[in-house]
Amino acid sequence: MVRLQVTELRCSYGEKKAADSVSLHVDKGEFVGLIGPNGSGKSTVLKSIYRGLTPDSGSITLDGEDLLSMPYRRSALKLAVVGQENEVPFDFTVEEMVAMGRAPHKRLFDADTAHDKYMVHHALEHLGMENMAKRSYQELSGGEKQRVLLARAIAQESDFFILDEPTNHLDIYYQMQIFDFIRRLRVTVLSAVHDLNMAALYCDRLYVIKNGSVAIEGTPEEVLTPGNILDIFGVRSLVEKHPETGRLSIMFLPSEQK
Repeated sequence: MVRLQVTELRCSYGEKKAADSVSLHVDKGEFVGLIGPNGSGKSTVLKSIYRGLTPDSGSITLDGEDLLSMPYRRSALKLAVVGQENEVPFDFTVEEMVAMGRAPHKRLFDADTAHDKYMVHHALEHLGMENMAKRSYQELSGGEKQRVLLARAIAQESDFFILDEPTNHLDIYYQMQIFDFIRRLRVTVLSAVHDLNMAALYCDRLYVIKNGSVAIEGTPEEVLTPGNILDIFGVRSLVEKHPETGRLSIMFLPSEQK
C-alpha cells in the first residue's frame, strides 16, 4: 500500500530552483532514505511534504488524499516531523516539550486529558527518559534533545515519521540509538540521511537527490555501488556486505593511493 506519493514536485527560493520534477513514493511500513550532497535539495523536498514550504507545482498525496489541501490539523495527525536539534525561546521542561506533540489532538485552551498525560508518560518511558521529565530541555545534551523530539513525535500518535537529518550532528552512539528507536516503532519513515553507512544499515530503499532531482533510486544494494558513490559524492569507496548484519558496509578511500 502506497502511503505517500510525490509527483513532479518543483520548488524554488526566489530565482533559485531547489527541487525539479521530484517524484517518489513510500509504501506502508517502509523506511525510505533521501541521500545526496549538501545543498542537493533533500530538505526542500521534506519541507514541502511536511508543509513547511509551498511547492511551485506538483502533487503530494498521503493515503490517497491531497496533502497540500488537507487541513493542517489533519495532516499533523498523520505526519510527525523530527528535525535536527532545535533551540526553543523559553525554558520548557522535557515533559512540556513532549506534551507539545498532543497539540493536533486538542482545541485551543483544551485541558490535558488522562489520555494526553498517558501518551506523554508512555513516550518518555519508551525512550527511557521518565527520570528527565522535570529537567530543562535547554540543559540537555544534543543526543538527549533528539530523544525528546522523538518522544514528542511518539506522543503525537502519528504512524508516519518525516526525519530531516535528525542525527547528522550526533556521535555514532546516539545516531544508532535514534535510528534503533525509530525502527522498533514499526512506523512508516521518510528520512534524509547524511551518513551512507547509516542509510545502508537502516533503509529499505533510497532516493539519491542531486541538483534538485532524483538521480538514482532503488535498494541500498542497487544504489550504494562504488560507481554511484563516485559519481554522486566524488569519492572512491570499497563496498562490501558485512558478515554480521548482512547489510552493506562502505569504506571511503583517499583520492590517491600511496
